[in-house]
Amino acid sequence: MLNYRNELDKMPSYDGVEKSYRIKVNANESTMNLPPLVEERVINRLALLAFNRYPNEEYYSLVEQIAKNFSVDTSQVLLGSGSSEIIEKVFHAFGGAGHKVVYPQPSFSMYKIYAKAADAEGVPFNLDEKFNLNVDEFIKKIREVNASLAVVCNPNNPTGNALTPAQIEKIAASIECAFLLDEAYVEFYGRSAVNLVKNYSNLIVARTFSKAYGMAGARVGYMIAQPEVTRMINRTFMPYHMNVLTLAAADIVYQMRDEFVPRLQMIIAERKRMSERLKKIRDVEVFPSEANFILIRLARAEELKNYLESLDIGIRYFSPNAFGLKNCLRISIGTRIENDEVFSAIKYFLEGGQ
Repeated sequence: MLNYRNELDKMPSYDGVEKSYRIKVNANESTMNLPPLVEERVINRLALLAFNRYPNEEYYSLVEQIAKNFSVDTSQVLLGSGSSEIIEKVFHAFGGAGHKVVYPQPSFSMYKIYAKAADAEGVPFNLDEKFNLNVDEFIKKIREVNASLAVVCNPNNPTGNALTPAQIEKIAASIECAFLLDEAYVEFYGRSAVNLVKNYSNLIVARTFSKAYGMAGARVGYMIAQPEVTRMINRTFMPYHMNVLTLAAADIVYQMRDEFVPRLQMIIAERKRMSERLKKIRDVEVFPSEANFILIRLARAEELKNYLESLDIGIRYFSPNAFGLKNCLRISIGTRIENDEVFSAIKYFLEGGQ
């Protein structure tokens, strides 16, 4: 009989199975591949790779670029396979038996899973009915449970709302434990708190290439913190944990990140346009968003999800058991044509006699 780790069968899991839709706006991905000029440069770079060598040069080239952009030392930057790996390693570094991790809910569903995997106790902190975080009460909860790690996703997934840099700073200044700021969607918000790292030794900022740079399939992320923090967290990574293809591609993408600015502007404009249009549909509650998606609530959410799927349109429907998300749907922002079709289908279903 195989002797598995205790309670492995009770571990929560993330459903990562993705169906292919004609219009796929359910996973907060970019609906566009790399800009043509960037794609050409990436392909040319990949042709020059030394596959027989470990990816030291490519790793440190990207680290140097990121450090220079944020005016930090290279010792303050770590790379990971998406910000998901970064977050998982931070939980591991500050987890363990008897340690507590405080995070808002609803938020990124993996926080609960990472806490369990790190043998730590996850302590969810409830957002209010409008998905706002009471900063003072959040700080109070962190202190009460003597947490070893506090986590905030900003802008928050799946709700889309965001804290201001001043609110982030208040949290960092008011707690003694590690504070992980998950900025996966910050490029759509434009108000990063990464500059606070120099002032707060407990602050760790995680970022990703998956959203703004359309590299979800490549799995690239990074974190910025003070050198002592990155030194300790680096101990949780395996040697050469990132592959040379991903690193080389990300290096080119980061060099050419200005090529993505028009796309970011388009997504932000489309998010605002879609929000205003959806607000005009009867009985649809639209929540404010600073990300690349919009969260809506309506009584017929599951029926609408099924109807859209019949049209080969995929959006995110949340289980009735998901805290605070009953009757909620999350719609990622696609191209203008995709957004128009999604909106027309929603309007027809709700107002067209379905």
